[in-house]
Order: sequence, then structure tokens, then C-alpha cells
Amino acid sequence: MKRRAWLTLGAVVLGGGGVVTYAMASPSGDPGSAGRDKRPVKVFDLALKGTRSDRRELPRTDTEQFSLLGVSWTGAAVRLDGTVQVRTRGRESGAWSAWQDLEVNVDPLEKPEPGVRGASEPLWVGPSDGVQVQVARKDGTTGALPKGLEVNLVDPGVVTDAEAKAGADGAEPAAFVAEETPGATTSPPTDTATPTDGTTATPTDAPTSTSPTPSGSVSPSPSTTPSPTATTPSAPPSTVPQPPVTSRAGWGADESMSPDPSEYNADVKAVFVHHTDGANDYSCADSASIVRGIYAYHTQVNGWNDIGYNFLVDKCGTVFEGRKGGIDLPVLGAHTYGWNRESAGIAVLGEYTSTSATNAALTSVARVAAWKLGQYGADPAGTVQLTAGATQKNYFATSFTAGSKYTFNRISGHRDGYNTQCPGSSLYAQLPAIRTLAAGPVQGLKVTSIAGAGLSNSTYYTKGAVTVHWTATTPSSLIKSFQLLVDGKTVATTSGTATSASTTLALGSHTVAVRAVHQSGRTATTTALNAVAETTAPTFTTAPKLSLRSGTVNTTAVPVTLGWKATDNAALSSVKLLAPTTATYGPTTTSSAKTAKSGTATTWSMRAYDYAGNYRTSSPSYTPVILQETSAVKSGSWTSRSSSSYLGGGSYSSGSKGAALTWTFTGRSAAWVVSRASGSGQAYVYVDGVKVSTVDLKSSTTLYRQAIWTKTWSGSAKHTVKIVVVGTSGRPTVTTDGLVYIK
Repeated sequence: MKRRAWLTLGAVVLGGGGVVTYAMASPSGDPGSAGRDKRPVKVFDLALKGTRSDRRELPRTDTEQFSLLGVSWTGAAVRLDGTVQVRTRGRESGAWSAWQDLEVNVDPLEKPEPGVRGASEPLWVGPSDGVQVQVARKDGTTGALPKGLEVNLVDPGVVTDAEAKAGADGAEPAAFVAEETPGATTSPPTDTATPTDGTTATPTDAPTSTSPTPSGSVSPSPSTTPSPTATTPSAPPSTVPQPPVTSRAGWGADESMSPDPSEYNADVKAVFVHHTDGANDYSCADSASIVRGIYAYHTQVNGWNDIGYNFLVDKCGTVFEGRKGGIDLPVLGAHTYGWNRESAGIAVLGEYTSTSATNAALTSVARVAAWKLGQYGADPAGTVQLTAGATQKNYFATSFTAGSKYTFNRISGHRDGYNTQCPGSSLYAQLPAIRTLAAGPVQGLKVTSIAGAGLSNSTYYTKGAVTVHWTATTPSSLIKSFQLLVDGKTVATTSGTATSASTTLALGSHTVAVRAVHQSGRTATTTALNAVAETTAPTFTTAPKLSLRSGTVNTTAVPVTLGWKATDNAALSSVKLLAPTTATYGPTTTSSAKTAKSGTATTWSMRAYDYAGNYRTSSPSYTPVILQETSAVKSGSWTSRSSSSYLGGGSYSSGSKGAALTWTFTGRSAAWVVSRASGSGQAYVYVDGVKVSTVDLKSSTTLYRQAIWTKTWSGSAKHTVKIVVVGTSGRPTVTTDGLVYIK
């Protein structure tokens, strides 16, 4: 095939007499027909110079705008044993990049035509207007570098909507190739590369005979494998849905760049995964431009009849149609030397030697692979025998002999078939994940919660209506549906994008699970969870009750203990205090220290819940009452004392042995309130005429209004409490405030 025969070529004479060849894709239709600015695809070629046999260079050179570049040389069969490094100047920043290596280990063409050149992989560098190149022979080798070395700069241009449509409908190829000679005078077009330092650019349409080197793409193999056909086959249906694919028209392919008819294989037995090399920090808004650049590079620099890959995927997961002929057909690609006739090639935009591909990219690669293999009933997780189209070794030094069969994974890496690092070590390590995504079953499926139910130990309890929530690590685009299972039977079916489903359980015990159906039909099911539906409310076996406790008593606040006991027929969850304050307690808690307003009837409302959400409320009312010392019946000698530290501002004090105070009340709990100090004595306590305690009031610090002795009964009744001064030697005094009881 004649290289770049589709282009309109012009030339600009440089000051030193060199010629810069520029190439412009012929637009289809009226250039002004589009609603936005356009710029056609352009390719610039700048020759590399040098007097040494082991080195060729291009000094820093000003150019017109380009975004992708590579290095090529004369001879499709010539191998470049060395290193190629480039650096570019950002068009907006004006800064020069660091040196970057180009991948020269590119797949050779199986049947190179005249005019095909050897070339590196293309490198996307973004909008640039300057370039510097250095090519060095590999250390330890003595052979000369290839002839005709040049750097090829590609401006992917801007394609309008109108041109994209025209490209889809069939653009008219350029009618001629024009070449200017040194010394000619022309007006420089806007797409001219302008080298400096006396560098000369060489014409780009001269036929060459070449033979490649690894990582790019190839044409069909010898007759050892089934020959492709130009006859358009029918498109078999796939077992899985087709993912969204941006068409060639959608990314702006100028079909005049690929005038040859498509060729087809018999089927697709395997998929080879590639990376395109180049930077990973591209914007996904530039992905179509990158694809256009690779397309121009493959056809106009390599001299191939179309882009090599069948599909391309960017880091955001957008899938682009590659080689023309129909995405649903077994189009013969040029991507994996020796294995193109039975496979399809998918390339991820970017370089993945040490950087992993994004989840979005992996998902899209898996979807495309599953869809293509599904057209021919192939399991993406399986293996297949492929017939070698060339005698060679792969990256792992496995030898292949043309015409022999070898086992491959249905989804393989480029390096499995050819001696190249492609698709990079990181992406290659992700191929098992791609196979699992493509073949199923759904991964990482688990129930995260069951709304409408409470979990106790390993059992969920509900009144009946539940919503089951789940997650899965497999992207929803690869999931056909989810099924909610109760006792092993499907009770609800949702889409693959759903994350929950609802049902109502009948009373009794059940199992609940979620089944995910992969687009392949393979299923994954969560571990069955136990669930009990019940509607019986908890009960208070002991209703909430107040009892007095020790502590400091005020005229407005009395220390009390709130006690209760609740049970449930299934599983008690919690008990909540609703009034006069709020609090939540665990199922085994039965008491809590509180304070209560004295002299005021207060409702203590509590609610017991079970894990199913059933509940019962109990709301008794209690009144703490303060009986001042003045309300007691006195015997013996007592002295009145006044202080704001005493309840009500006063107290009785006595050091007389046998002096007594007696209170009579009707209630269920009582507390004696006294003062304590280092000189305080002891007192006997009698309840209903029976001595129940001897209380020592001695304290290292002085304390007032202390409920130091308490007594609680099971129910409310009439009681008497009598305090008698013991007359302790050296500290006989007892000072009392009064008595508190609860009614």
C-alpha cells in the first residue's frame, strides 16, 4: 500500500533549503458546514541527523501544534536495537518535558506491503509545539541504526459534528500527492512543522519496504491458519448485552485514511488486551483525539491499512470502535503478531507498567471481551487452542511454531502471544480480575443490612415488613439482576443496578438471602440469614418503681433509684425512659440512679422494645415527700439550730442518750436525712418498733442533708421510723434534718 496516499501534501522551504512536508486530511463537504471550529488531522515528519553510526538526533525544534509522536525508519523488517527518547514543549506552558522513552519493541507485520515502515509505539504528549529526539544504538551491539530515521508528529485536529457524520457516510479520499523540491517557493500553510538548527524534514509519501518490531499490531498470517475473507459475514447474537461503543464517526475517523475494504475472520476465539503506551494523565475529554492520533499514526506512519486494534478503552471506561468493518463482526485486526486471525484486540489508552488500570477501564474491557466471546459461545474464563500464524517466542520465552496449536486464556495479554512488555506488568496482573468480571459470578456480594428488623446475635427479628440492602464489588453494568430469596424461594427480582428489595415475612422463622445473576448467567448467593417475624410486645414483670438512695437531699431534688424489669417472648432489645427525662438502657439493665422533685407527683414513663420493633409502655407516678424534723414526735432533750445548710433552714440537735424522734407516714420507701461531722455520734434506727440499724454519723468532712440510712418496701403502707441518740462517748451529738419518703 502506498504510504499516505490519501493525504493532500504541501511543502515549505526552510531557510537552510530543507523541506518540511505537511499532510492534511481532505475534509468531506463544505468546511464551513460545521457549527464549531475544526482542524483536520495532520502529520509532520522531521528527519533525524547524525554523523555517528550509533546515534541520531533532532535538536530542540520549533513546530506547529501536535499531540502525539513516534519515531519511524525505513524497512518494515528492520529492527531498531537501541533506545529512543523524546522530550516535548507544552504549547500552553512553554515548558519542556522530561525525557520519555518510546517503545520500539513493536509487532511486525506478517505480510508487509511496499511502503510500510518500521516504527515505535506512538506517545501521546498533549498539545505541544516543540520536540527534541535522540536515538542511540543498544550498548554492546555493533550494527548500524536503521536508515531513514525520522520523528513523526501527529496533530489529531478537531473534528466537527458534520465531518464526523461525513466520515461515517464515506469521505472522499484525496486525489493526489504533491511534493515540493528544495528551492521551491510556496506560501507556508498553518500546519507546517518548522524545525530550527538547520534540521531538515523529509517527505512522507516515499514508498519504503519495512518489517517491524514488537507491541503494535499486525496483518494476517500465512496459510497455516484459516484465511480471512472480504465477504461480510453475519453477526451472531451474543449471550451477553453489547456495551456502549463510540463509533468511528463518533470519534471523528476520516475514512479516506483507510480506503481498503475490511477483512473478516471466521470467528473470535480469544481477546488480546493491550495498552497503547504514553501518559496516563490525559483528560478523558481528549480520548477521541488520542484515538484519532493513533489512527493517523498507524495508517500514515506505520503504513497500515487501518488502526490496528478492534477496540480502544480510555481510563474513564469509554469504549471506542477501532478497526472498521462492524463492531459485531469478526473483523481481522492487526494487534498481536501471529494470532490476529482468531482473535480481537482491545487496547487501554495509557501506559500500565507500574500503574494499574482504573476499575472503569477494567469493567469496559471485560464487557467488550464478554460480548465478543459471547457471540461464539466462548467462556471468558476458559482456555482455547489457537493456531500460530508465525514462528516466534513470546515475552515469557515460550516458543511457537507456525501451524501448531497452543493453549491460551480466552482473555490474554499481548505478551502472551508476542515478545513485548505490553500490556504492562500492572495491567497484565489485572487480567484475572478482567476474566472474572467478564465471566462471573458476581464478586463481593453481601447483605449489609435489613431495614425493618433488629439483629440479635445471628438472628433478625421483625414485625413482618423488611427491606434487604446489599452490595457487590462487581460493577452493576455486568450484573443482569438480583433476586431476594426467602426460605430459598424468589420473592422479589430487581435490576442489576438495584441495591435493595422489600418483602413481608409471614409470622415465624425464615431464612433470607440475596442471589446475584451475572450477565453470563452465573449466579452468586449470600449466606442465608435467620429471620423471625413476630408481633408479641414485651412485658414489664416489674413495673418502673422509685426507691430512695443515699446522697445529698435538697428541698427540690431527692436522690432515688429507678428500678424495673422487662422481658420478651423472643428477644428484648432495649428499655427507654421517656419521662421525666430520657435515657436508653440495654436489655439486661434493671436500675438507674436518678433524682426526683420533692413534693411533686411525677410520672416515670418507660417503654420496653424487642428486636422486632414491638413495644410496651408503663407509666407509674411517684411523689417524694420531705418530713421536716419539726413534724417528728420528740422525746428527751433536743435543741433547734438554724442554718441555710439545713433542709428548710433548721435542724434538731441532741447529745442526750435516749433522746428520740419518731415520724409516721404511708409510703414504700424512706430515708433519714442528717448532718455528718468529725464529732458526730451514733443513733439507733427503729422501724415499726423494731431496731434495724445502728448508724455512725462520724465523717472526716462536714456534710449536710445526707440521706445516710434508707429502707424500701415491696408496696406502700403505713410505717413509723424512730431515731434514738446512742450518746457515744466523746461525740454524743446527733443533728437531724428530717425524713423523706415516697408515696
